[in-house]
Amino acid sequence: MTTRSLLITASPHLGARDTTPTIMWSVVASLVPVVGAAIYYFGPSAVLVIGAACAGAMMTELVFGPKGALKDGSAAITGILLGLVLPPGLPMWMAFLGGVFSIGIGKLIFGGLGQNIFNPALLGRAFLQAAFPVALTTWPALGGDWWSLRGDNLALPLMSPATPDALTGATPLGLMKFEQVATADSNLIMGSIGGSLGETSGIIILLCGLYLALRNHLNWRIPASILLTVALFSGGLHLLDPVRYPSAIFMLFSGGLMIGAVYMATDMVTSPVTNRGCWIFGFGIGFLVVVIRLWGGLPEGVMYAILLMNAMVPFINRATQPRVFGTRLKEVGS
Repeated sequence: MTTRSLLITASPHLGARDTTPTIMWSVVASLVPVVGAAIYYFGPSAVLVIGAACAGAMMTELVFGPKGALKDGSAAITGILLGLVLPPGLPMWMAFLGGVFSIGIGKLIFGGLGQNIFNPALLGRAFLQAAFPVALTTWPALGGDWWSLRGDNLALPLMSPATPDALTGATPLGLMKFEQVATADSNLIMGSIGGSLGETSGIIILLCGLYLALRNHLNWRIPASILLTVALFSGGLHLLDPVRYPSAIFMLFSGGLMIGAVYMATDMVTSPVTNRGCWIFGFGIGFLVVVIRLWGGLPEGVMYAILLMNAMVPFINRATQPRVFGTRLKEVGS
């Protein structure tokens, strides 16, 4: 007779095929077409800005993060996303500094991967916006020689010269807010507009987001609720006063809404853990984006809307947690 031994181990007993590095590098791969679109429109400047932001983020992770932390891909995502929300003509040293701040203050100071409260890339962008407001609001005009730099990318630290006025232009949001000049819907959809590196590829970002959603690497409810809220809110205002308020198409495809909705707001660490909470989170972001754009002092509000709702995530999680089996709903969390 043969005896069989029963192996008893602690849970969990089921293993998932998708690990944290798998998901992170999948997101990095999905960003390749977005980066490609930025390079197509802005030439070598896109490579320099995104590369500098990635270098700052990854070097900070390498020096101050846990051993082997670079392998999970989170620092690479942070650097790429930061670069995509920066102007093409930004000096490389500023982009590098933004990457250092994103990882050092936005992630590691909270305890590392999975512990941060705010999206690191947006926190780095907010830092640069406060520290270098002129550079962060100087937008190169499209056109010209593809090989020429779009600004002061190679400027030395603290010695950046002013960019010639002839090379600068306004973003569609700036034109609408301060000059009441609308941009053609076709230009918005195709991406032939000025702005940050990631503002020129709305359709590509949506397709990349669909790929991530199909792989279950993001919660589709967040971008869906953001875009739906912006479309309904802005569309309703446009119907009331078409002269004063832009159309829903304009609000959806201008600025950084697409990259914010698909890549920033869906960050698994800084977004709600419940599906109901994701809907509330997305509605809040969409509402704040429209309010800031139309009635705030700045033409764009995606960054601040996401960061504000990041701060609300613990409260959203607490309010939307499901009922524990065998208890009443009011007893949960008490």
